[in-house]
Amino acid sequence: MTDLSNIKTPKNATAVIVMADGTILWGKGVGAPTKNIGEICFNTAMTGYQEILTDPSYAGQIITFTFPHIGNIGTNEQDIESATPAARGLILREDITNPASWRAAEHLNEWLKAHNLPGICGIDTRALTRYIRDNGAQNGIICHNPKGDFDLEALHKEAAAWPGLKNMDLAKDVSCTKTYEWDETTWALGEGFGKQEKPQYNVVAVDFGAKRNILRCLAQAGCKVTVVPANTNAEDILAFKPDGIFLSNGPGDPEATGAYAVPMVQELLKSGTPMFGICLGHQILARALGCKTEKMHLGHRGANHPVKDLKTGTVEITSQNHGFCVVSESFPKNVEPSHVSLFDGSNEGLRVKDKPVFSVQYHPEASPGPQDSHYLFERFVENIKAAG
Repeated sequence: MTDLSNIKTPKNATAVIVMADGTILWGKGVGAPTKNIGEICFNTAMTGYQEILTDPSYAGQIITFTFPHIGNIGTNEQDIESATPAARGLILREDITNPASWRAAEHLNEWLKAHNLPGICGIDTRALTRYIRDNGAQNGIICHNPKGDFDLEALHKEAAAWPGLKNMDLAKDVSCTKTYEWDETTWALGEGFGKQEKPQYNVVAVDFGAKRNILRCLAQAGCKVTVVPANTNAEDILAFKPDGIFLSNGPGDPEATGAYAVPMVQELLKSGTPMFGICLGHQILARALGCKTEKMHLGHRGANHPVKDLKTGTVEITSQNHGFCVVSESFPKNVEPSHVSLFDGSNEGLRVKDKPVFSVQYHPEASPGPQDSHYLFERFVENIKAAG
């Protein structure tokens, strides 16, 4: 164990990051004066910090924002993807920027305090990003104490003892606990969110940590959306007589979540019902089809990831957030890869050859991020039409 007993707190330091490998980073605390442990990752998106912090897929993670100006649009009630932030903390280069947007309802710092979320600024995020790039995502603890009083040895022991995201089922922590219906559609300038009053298709969405804007995109595409908890069995899902089944995004290791989700998806596949999966839903579907998944060295987190559609040759700029991936070499004969990452060649989508079933690793709802992949919701609806 690294000896940290003789390290003194620098003057004016009110927050610290202690990694499992003994690395220490000092800075100024922002947000709530508390501590949180998690996997330290980085996100390269230039917009959407509020959507990122509330994305349930970030459960168990401390986010390093590579873009330096965080806070400039403040916070509001429209740009959240879940009622409670799923991320465990944030790391910034600069102090939180004062809001300068007409949509701002609250300063980001006050919003962080209200949600008991700690942060640290004054960190060389370029150096930290390079460190993660070379060494992989690190387990660590972020501690904000306005008095500057830190027990580094205790913090280090806590960080070193944390088991990490591999083999961790986090979907159960962020999934809904009761079935509910969703009819809110996407946001429009001057109008806000709409409402789907004349749905044409009945879709059941399995909630492994669903983002609100994904549900809005389904409703916008003409779907009546019934959201069910992650551990719902296939019989109960099929009892809704769905025209289509959606497998949502979510956090954690798909192998751990798959203990209960894979058998459910395998039963759903037998029904022949059109199916669409995103992110963790893609990974769980892949495992149900016989593919393997693995923990990535870095993971993909950002809004600028180029993905190639292998059928059309089109390149999409996508929004991504995942630390696990489907092993490309593990596809069975009736399943083919549909998309590939142009960053590292990892799998970004699949299609079942003999069923109306497909999935993608990235986030086509674009919250935050580009809208290149909105067509996937229409593709899902087209499969439903063809099956009907």
